[in-house]
Amino acid sequence: MEYLLKILCLFSLLYSTLKLFKLILKRRNQSCYILAYECFKPKEETKLNTNICARIVFTKKNLGLEELRFLIKSTVSSGIGENTYCSKNILEGRETCPTLKDTYEEIDEVMFDTLDNLFKKTCFSPSEIDILVVNLSLFSPIPSITSRIINRYKMREDVKVFNISGMGCSASLIGVDLVQQLFKTHENSLGIVVSTQQIGAHWYLGRDKSMMLSNCLFRSGGCAILLTNKMELKNKAILKLKQMERTYYSTDEAYNCCIRLEDEEGFEGARLTKSLVNCAAQALTLNLQRMVPKILPVWELVWLFAVSLRNGMKKIELKNGIEHFCVHPGGRAVIDGVGVGLMLNEYDLEPTRMTLHRWGNTSSSGIWYVLGYMEAKKRLKKGDRIFMISLGAGFKCNTCVWEVMRDLSDTNVWKDCIESYPPPLLINPFKEKFDWIHDDYLSFVRLDTSRMKIDS
Repeated sequence: MEYLLKILCLFSLLYSTLKLFKLILKRRNQSCYILAYECFKPKEETKLNTNICARIVFTKKNLGLEELRFLIKSTVSSGIGENTYCSKNILEGRETCPTLKDTYEEIDEVMFDTLDNLFKKTCFSPSEIDILVVNLSLFSPIPSITSRIINRYKMREDVKVFNISGMGCSASLIGVDLVQQLFKTHENSLGIVVSTQQIGAHWYLGRDKSMMLSNCLFRSGGCAILLTNKMELKNKAILKLKQMERTYYSTDEAYNCCIRLEDEEGFEGARLTKSLVNCAAQALTLNLQRMVPKILPVWELVWLFAVSLRNGMKKIELKNGIEHFCVHPGGRAVIDGVGVGLMLNEYDLEPTRMTLHRWGNTSSSGIWYVLGYMEAKKRLKKGDRIFMISLGAGFKCNTCVWEVMRDLSDTNVWKDCIESYPPPLLINPFKEKFDWIHDDYLSFVRLDTSRMKIDS
């Protein structure tokens, strides 16, 4: 009997050890690494400098003095510089009648340029890709965008494909989350997330101020990210996903603060209300309630709990668990609000502010331009943790934490301009050149913008 008991105990021990070993192997295979990412740099001829922007604005005959003043004021205070990029049909004055060809050309340029560079940089073949995720909120054609990519690169017939639509500025982290969830059941895989936005066919043509804001903020851009769960590629990875959290703030106010609709005159566009910043703050608060316990050290959580029992809740210092903050460059007000809420200083917010200034709001790809700035400035060292925050319509707040796998210093899409950032002053040239629009006498005369001469 005693001998049988020993055999039974030994068998139980071996079984437990085997199960533990399999669990460890399974968790290892569920890791999610970034091997590389590519941000899109549009052609120089699509650059939207001050004079070109003014030409687009002043040629709109349906805009009165009040609307022009609003546009100038919004542009000056937006935090956007004069080196951003715009769709070709808008620059050519064809925003009222964009064609399907214009839309495809705009999207193809972003997708294929970033993917070509990504495959070239990593030396992977398109046929090696197991998972493909594309997020593009405002254009959903047949065949799908993923089909267009598969056809261009002749990918395998068994590649897992997903199109994400309508998710707005927070979509790229949703794509990353989808890939990392698929990695749990697809071992030794490679996945690509493509994030971009199409603005040429969605330029607002009306006079509603809350809808004119989108024309001031959104610019051309996009990115492609290569991810894997292959352990043999761990040493080639640049980032490892540590945590991911997705939350919705679902109230009527939050749902309507960023929404696409028609104005009273029938013009379609995105309406951004004054409550957007508050809704973003509420969504971020809900997200942090779930994320903070996962990223702060245990001793910090214990200390916070003890202090809250004695003196009430204290503001959380995320810097005890995070070295870098990659905030969605959605606009100056959003950046300021996140900075105040998380007690971030100007050094922490510099990558986001500079991204907004150089590239504008490129929607879901914006946070990867921010990451590129950090890398180009050689801020990212092995072992550092990066907190990514993306905010989007709905209202959604998606966050994640990346661990830096090695010192990073690629100048990437910032190569041609990183030495000039940060500039001494972020003054928008619009104020200097077009401040006359606010002169009082213009309120008593008829302003004929069609006769104005604006240099290119």
